[in-house]
Amino acid sequence: MSVSPGVQGPIPRRVAVASAIGTTIEWYDFYLYATASALVFSRLFFPSVDPATGTLAAFAAFAAGFGARPLGAVVAGHLGDRVGRKSVLVGALLLMGGATTLIGVLPTYGSIGVLAPVLLVVLRTLQGIAVGAEWGGAAILTVEHAPHGRRGWFGAFTQIGSPAGMLLATGVFWLVRVSAGNEAFLAWAWRIPFLLSVVLVGVGLAVRLRLHDAPEFQRLRSRGEVARLPVLDVLRAAPGPVLLTTGLRLSQIGLYVLLTTYGLTYIANNLGADSDAGLIAVVVSSALSIPTTLLWGRLTDRFGRKRPYLFGAVGAVGALALFFLAVDTGSTVLIVASVVLATSLFFDAMAAGQPAWFSELFPLHLRYSGVSLGYQVGSVIAGGLTPLIAAALVLLGDGRPWWVLAYYGGLAVLTITAALLARETAFAELDRPRP
Repeated sequence: MSVSPGVQGPIPRRVAVASAIGTTIEWYDFYLYATASALVFSRLFFPSVDPATGTLAAFAAFAAGFGARPLGAVVAGHLGDRVGRKSVLVGALLLMGGATTLIGVLPTYGSIGVLAPVLLVVLRTLQGIAVGAEWGGAAILTVEHAPHGRRGWFGAFTQIGSPAGMLLATGVFWLVRVSAGNEAFLAWAWRIPFLLSVVLVGVGLAVRLRLHDAPEFQRLRSRGEVARLPVLDVLRAAPGPVLLTTGLRLSQIGLYVLLTTYGLTYIANNLGADSDAGLIAVVVSSALSIPTTLLWGRLTDRFGRKRPYLFGAVGAVGALALFFLAVDTGSTVLIVASVVLATSLFFDAMAAGQPAWFSELFPLHLRYSGVSLGYQVGSVIAGGLTPLIAAALVLLGDGRPWWVLAYYGGLAVLTITAALLARETAFAELDRPRP
């Protein structure tokens, strides 16, 4: 049985813009750590080991944040399906901002020894819990307010928070590094981007506190029809969609972390630690991804969720190979062009439709739990572990990336399979939980 075709008028636009602002702030906080892992943390928090091992240790701590994301998804899914989407999003923003700010004042290994990396991992874990709670709620809140036939477009506003957050995080990181110089940056200035989180969280709270849950969910709650144990219920009632959303996530998040997290280390190892090619590539591609994500979101409304997703998953393998070849040339222009091609043409083709497609695969009373669980489990498998795996595979390949490409090709096969198996939902209305 179908529900009303979304809320009409200015409310969907207001929710979409608020979602974009909120997710931008959350991703700014989360991506700061990713950038610092590649450029700073191996030297400040793991200095007692050789550079290659220090990089592996920094990426292992990076993976801890991804490992905590399913926990955030479980907690947020339970509360989001029972209490409401808005309340969970406010809590997630506060947790993320607090953890990020504390990283900015954390003593390094030189000050407190081994306790420094331990505390770093703890704070990264809190960040993971927060982002595990964040994405599903922001995506669902936007899609549930969207008019029928435009859920891909409105849902894509959630996704522009990722490139906007990356653009903000990398841009601030780069500006501070250039302004302070390498010596001062490594000594103290790297903390500035983390401390700025306090201001951004205040902005995010001002926006999010004005939002409301979608009318359909409010009616569900007022009738007392919320699930008692939504996480367990979704695993019993809809295990297929959970597995499919997990599979759909693998290639998409794997490509992103290879380009924007491990890619910075690969560039630094091949072009020198002082090279800004990686940061410039991330800034340019992130800026361009904001309009291209919205464009791909609109295309999923016109052509369906499946075809753009398959296009992105197939093309991403070749695009990643071009990135590694571009780094081998040492040309900043070619490196930037390869990253832009990979993100705007292929990554965004997959990312843009995720809020709508994932939400459409689950019934209303289990939606937060199902969407968050599938999305975040996929994030752990192909997001948190991929930089660590890539660093190890490059060592195995004597500095060459071809084993990394083979690994990513395996992720792509799984995502393509999931896309072929998942049902097309773009032209159907959202499902009610019960007749």
